[in-house]
Amino acid sequence: MPRQQDAATTPRQQGAVATSHPRVAAARSSTLTLAKALNAGLRTAMEDDPRVVVMGEDVGRLGGVFRITDGLLADFGEERVIDTPLAESAIIGTAIGLAMRGFRPVCEIQFDGFVYPAFDQIVTQLAKMYYRTRGRVRLPVTVRIPCGGGIGAVEHHSESPEAYFCHTAGLKVVACSNPVDAHTMIRQAVATDDPVIFFEPKRRYWDKAEVTTGLPLSAAAPLHVSRVVRPGDDATLVAYGPMVRTCLDAAAVMAEEGRALEVIDLRTLSPLDLSPVFASVRRTGRLVVVHEAPSNVSLSAEIAARVTEKAFYSLEAPVLRVTGYDTPYPPSRLEEHYLPDVDRVLDAVDRSFSY
Repeated sequence: MPRQQDAATTPRQQGAVATSHPRVAAARSSTLTLAKALNAGLRTAMEDDPRVVVMGEDVGRLGGVFRITDGLLADFGEERVIDTPLAESAIIGTAIGLAMRGFRPVCEIQFDGFVYPAFDQIVTQLAKMYYRTRGRVRLPVTVRIPCGGGIGAVEHHSESPEAYFCHTAGLKVVACSNPVDAHTMIRQAVATDDPVIFFEPKRRYWDKAEVTTGLPLSAAAPLHVSRVVRPGDDATLVAYGPMVRTCLDAAAVMAEEGRALEVIDLRTLSPLDLSPVFASVRRTGRLVVVHEAPSNVSLSAEIAARVTEKAFYSLEAPVLRVTGYDTPYPPSRLEEHYLPDVDRVLDAVDRSFSY
């Protein structure tokens, strides 16, 4: 367990936020997978702030089941990279206590389906402490959750639980979709003074991109901002996490047919930044929302409702949704029938143009 920091460097227990002292590093670019980009981001966060600790099941000696924390134990030691028991509720409960004493814990939930034993701690304690104490106690805890399917995993290893957390006031919820965002967003999440649920698309861990490391966070786009990742004027596709690449692939197919689809990566799920979506729909008149989670009481339902409220007279067709089905996640051999793919996205686009 990490020792308490000196009083001169530890924020007061009553919620004051201490200022970290980022290291000075030269920016450099290299090709990284999304997993390696997360690893580099965590490393930078730990170098920048000695209060950052990483904890979870097998995060130390093994380096995590997806090797996201590989090498951190050797560089930062057992007091800052902590292998925990197989008890998610205990992981979050301990992180809450550490945060109240001035640390900035980063908790890894090994797989998305394992977060439910920790749900009580997250919803009743982590999310509510700031409100309960009238702002006197802040809990800068980041909860990393590999999410979604597409890797042929067994039961409880391919969930999409984001709507549960988006419904909970007091939590910020983000979802990276590519290596560049992964590197920056994990640093921003760790630096945030509120609890952040950080979803990582596990089937995209091996996607590669050119990533610039060593830049100060002040040079990055804000954490809770959506982004147009492919411009277009004929229809709008909105997605987050693993489905962003699927939508980009669909847009590339439609481009060969002469239609320009605009693709928007939400990046943040709570709070939702829908200003780029409203602006896009007012130009295109058509919207398709795509995610892996089931459609019932989902993010796509909320987005459809808000777009209908704010841009109703711009819509040339109903807002359509391409999602997982309202069933438990199927066995791995059937997941290709469950997950949205390019064909299902293109079918929704065709239906939108048919109105």
